[in-house]
Amino acid sequence: MPPTLALFLWFVLLIALLYFDPARSRKLSPALWVPVVWLFILGSRLPSQWLDTQVGVGSIQAMEEGSPIDRGVYVLLIVLSLAVLISRSLNWKAILKANWVLVVFLIYALLSTLWSDYPLIALKRWIRDLGAYLSVLVILTDQRTHEAMCAVLRRLAYLAIPLSILLIKYFPTMGRQYDFWTGTVQYVGATTSKNMLGLLCLVSGLFFFWDTAVRWSERKKKRARRIIVVNALFFALTLWLLNQAHSTTSTICLILGSLIILIFYTGLFRRYPRLLKALAPVTFCLYLILNFGFQMNGSLAQAVGKDPTLTDRTKIWAFLLGMHTNPIIGTGYQSFWLGSRLETFWLQSGLGHINEAHNGFLEVYLELGIIGVAIIAVFLLESYRSLCRRLESRSDLAVFGLAVWLCLVFYNMAEAAFEGGLLYSLFLIGAMRISPKRAYGGVKRVANQTNRASQPDAHPSLGVAARMDQPAENLGEF
Repeated sequence: MPPTLALFLWFVLLIALLYFDPARSRKLSPALWVPVVWLFILGSRLPSQWLDTQVGVGSIQAMEEGSPIDRGVYVLLIVLSLAVLISRSLNWKAILKANWVLVVFLIYALLSTLWSDYPLIALKRWIRDLGAYLSVLVILTDQRTHEAMCAVLRRLAYLAIPLSILLIKYFPTMGRQYDFWTGTVQYVGATTSKNMLGLLCLVSGLFFFWDTAVRWSERKKKRARRIIVVNALFFALTLWLLNQAHSTTSTICLILGSLIILIFYTGLFRRYPRLLKALAPVTFCLYLILNFGFQMNGSLAQAVGKDPTLTDRTKIWAFLLGMHTNPIIGTGYQSFWLGSRLETFWLQSGLGHINEAHNGFLEVYLELGIIGVAIIAVFLLESYRSLCRRLESRSDLAVFGLAVWLCLVFYNMAEAAFEGGLLYSLFLIGAMRISPKRAYGGVKRVANQTNRASQPDAHPSLGVAARMDQPAENLGEF
């Protein structure tokens, strides 16, 4: 099939899928396309990279200057997100108070631009990453939070998964890369590397597995059955892509996340309610003990057919720690991989032209020091406690949030996925807390009171949920 014809058929099938999707809801806000576009950029390529078939790290100067095209797109999405949030008359004081740990992290990250060697670049990147939080708020403050989250992740998968297959099959100059040393082909699809393709598959696979588990009890209903069929199809496509990517980290994380979901929906959680709450931290602590206590990381990697050095990751970590950055405050937000430090690593490490630590906690340490790592640790602990409390009410979204939590902490042991990445943004949807009773103020609050008064069947305590026939537990937080 000619590539042009394949591209045309992909576009036609995409439009048909979005229009005839059995999970489609006409009541959802068009504003949800803003976070869809944002997550698509995070999960695939920058706008400027889509205009260039040679996707790579680029020069040091190019990394510092960035692209005016990318800046323009980011500014547009941030402005649109702000416009949507302002139109919803949110109670910002209540939102910031409920997410005080994130507020502390953002303020500290902003302050760190003052001691960065490149303060203007650090500030630009801080503003860019702030857009991720705003796009997540667009989802969480939607009147139908559960459906909004599902719609955004579903549209992201509909866009990125078939497109990756298309690029691999018919546009090899974009969908494939070749190892610099061995010439081995690496499938990247719509992303910029095989690990990024693995991450995209992790997010897609986790969502479709969870959504199928949620709907399985209603599988005899016609609409639910059609949605499950679509889910199964895309889950199969995702697994095929994940196999092509050869991303061990994403594969292991998908298995662990799916295990969390499976335990909840197979009845084990009902018989052993503490099992699911303890499984995530116990698994992670066991990994830390085996890794750092018994130095079994190399043996575990070799057991699954990987390089004992985790593809030179241990060498990367040793070299980075030997560069002796400020251990307390770091080098400044998103400032480590710039200028002389980046040049030193590229020229002296012998590990190639990479621009990440391949460990999220180490990455935060290099940029924000021990203080930054401590804030991230508190954020993870607080979000875990919140998710466990929500599990007691049998919240479907809490189960998904806990699965993402486990994936995030494990993924960051071998890749850098904090500070605005795709998996981190997905985690924010579960970690940010928006109470439907306190999120709205002004005109929106009056409108909510009017709507509740006009619906005698709605319980007064449901707030926004009373207008959408949806349980309050599915609103605002996992």
